[in-house]
Amino acid sequence: MGSRRDFLGKLTVSAISLPILYSPAQLFAASSKPYEGPILRVAIMGLGSYGTRVAKAMESCQRAKLVGLISGTPSKVVDWRAKYDIPEKNCYNYDTFDQIKNNPDIDAVYVITPNGLHKDQVIRVAKAGKHVICEKPMGINAKEGQEMVDACKAAKVKLLVGYRMHYEPKTVEVIRMRKAGEFGKLKFFQGLSGFTIGDPTQWRLNKKLAGGGAMMDIGIYSINGARYMLGEEPIWVTAQETKTDPVKFKEGVDETIQFQMGFPSGATASCLSTYAMSHLDRFFLNGEKGFAEMQPSTGYGPIKGRTHKGELTQPHITHQTLQMDGMAQLIFEGVQPIVPVDGEEGLRDLKIIDAIYKATKTGQKVDL
Repeated sequence: MGSRRDFLGKLTVSAISLPILYSPAQLFAASSKPYEGPILRVAIMGLGSYGTRVAKAMESCQRAKLVGLISGTPSKVVDWRAKYDIPEKNCYNYDTFDQIKNNPDIDAVYVITPNGLHKDQVIRVAKAGKHVICEKPMGINAKEGQEMVDACKAAKVKLLVGYRMHYEPKTVEVIRMRKAGEFGKLKFFQGLSGFTIGDPTQWRLNKKLAGGGAMMDIGIYSINGARYMLGEEPIWVTAQETKTDPVKFKEGVDETIQFQMGFPSGATASCLSTYAMSHLDRFFLNGEKGFAEMQPSTGYGPIKGRTHKGELTQPHITHQTLQMDGMAQLIFEGVQPIVPVDGEEGLRDLKIIDAIYKATKTGQKVDL
């Protein structure tokens, strides 16, 4: 990954009355000439595997820069400070990070911690007056999500959610085709999201920290994908849970859930979320005039896909690089992605997850 110029100071940008839509092509074009606009100065909270991936991707960003660290592991802070040239004054632990309120060199905090910690950490960041980017799922249920949205509104800061696929070029092209009517009346979506999870002691299999199991971690991709591929919000769900290993997947930690969603147009979705099967990362969209198939559909890339018009050939760019540059554009310039990445978007997914869990317990169709 290439080096980049020194970042500029934070600028105040006036509100834009009409939303500007983001296009990945903007960043492709921008790479050929120096960028001279405002830089989003970001602190990462949670220096685990995904935090590492985001930090590496940000080395190639034009509009965002890693400037701060929040971690409960001092040795990680030492290593990251050396690698990314982070000043000591921009480093905090989980007890002290409220002090970012007094740090003018940090604009936003990206919360990349276990799901069960998101709500309290996001609200603390908001109260400190900083914009928040929260990894998905935004919280462990819709009640938490609403509290997070309300807190950020009260603090007058942005709440964004790490929906990297909303910036991914092939995904954006399929959504553009759908909006242009190129698939005709949409009939059906299928989403398969799963892998075989390893270490049984990890936080993702801890109900308190994860909020559930595969649905919270991987099934959310099919939920969100169904919504942006069909361009509608579901009005009902049904769901069935299968558990073959109750030792590894304890009470409240789902192993496999098949779920169905119905939409106002009459379109339906059939999806699978699992921690017990690998090689499941596929979206399929069917309409009266055509189709789209993506496999892999949500992995770190490259995404591959085709439609009735042929192969999708948009170039692969690291998803998190596009996401962080896109979010900087949103914060400073009001440039919106083709599908929202705000707290309301995260809340919609949480409401659907709540309904899916209710459906698995009751065996009944749950209206949304």
